[in-house]
Amino acid sequence: MMELIPLGPGFGAEVRGVGLFEVAARDEVYIQVRAAFEEHSVLVFRAQAITDDLQVAYSQRFGTLEIAKAASLGEGTPFSILTNIDRATGELVPPNHKEALRARANQLWHTDSSFKAPPALASVLSARVVPPHGGETEFTSMRLAWARLPEVQREQFANSCAWHDYAHSRSKIAPELASDRERSTMPPVCWRMRWVNPVNGRPSLYVASHTCAIEGMAQTAALTLVDQLIADATRPEYTYLHRWQVGDVVMWDNRATLHRGRPWPDNLHARHMRRTTISAGDADGVADLRPVRAAA
Repeated sequence: MMELIPLGPGFGAEVRGVGLFEVAARDEVYIQVRAAFEEHSVLVFRAQAITDDLQVAYSQRFGTLEIAKAASLGEGTPFSILTNIDRATGELVPPNHKEALRARANQLWHTDSSFKAPPALASVLSARVVPPHGGETEFTSMRLAWARLPEVQREQFANSCAWHDYAHSRSKIAPELASDRERSTMPPVCWRMRWVNPVNGRPSLYVASHTCAIEGMAQTAALTLVDQLIADATRPEYTYLHRWQVGDVVMWDNRATLHRGRPWPDNLHARHMRRTTISAGDADGVADLRPVRAAA
């Protein structure tokens, strides 16, 4: 029998009694877990006998999988590979290596694939190798952040539109971290700043480190506002910190959360994670996320 153990301050739950295999294989279990996902936004499965095939089968239950983006580890497959292990040598990469810099970029508060069209519904991350300390993943609820906004801002942001750009967030770490091929294949995209869950009607604030502009605002003012919104949403009392163990699998709702990786001594210890990302569709609220002019 499935049991949900609350984790975070008002969001997040550990799933016990069922695992990824049961979700992939049994309709009735998928329905239960899907309902928990819509309600809790972050789901944790412990001690999974994880394989690539099982992770894909579980993830496909929730929708169409993204193919990993250009110039990334895992390009052309359903997996984004997050590691500081050099595949050619088996050694740890140096601090100036692109994958080490990407890990630092992932330590910014973000939501996966907001810079893509369509954006992401959910991500599923599995722990294959973890360091003895550090390297956690931290989450916050943008659904609860929306609820805390003053009414005047909720009215303003309900119809405001923001631009999201992969290169913008990467430039905060290193000016050329996003390659020319990444820039050309992932141009900026524009979404509303409120994403409403069509299952329960609950809205979320949709901004993150990829947000590079807000329509109708000067860029400096817009970026200052985005930084303030993220800072308010991610105060320590509002977050859940997941400390990884090998075999952990965490799924989160990209419509309703921000997350970030936490540092670890990456010159000393290996970390290897594999992420599948599920694309959102109109049934997941994307139709209402599009700017009005895009539908005209």
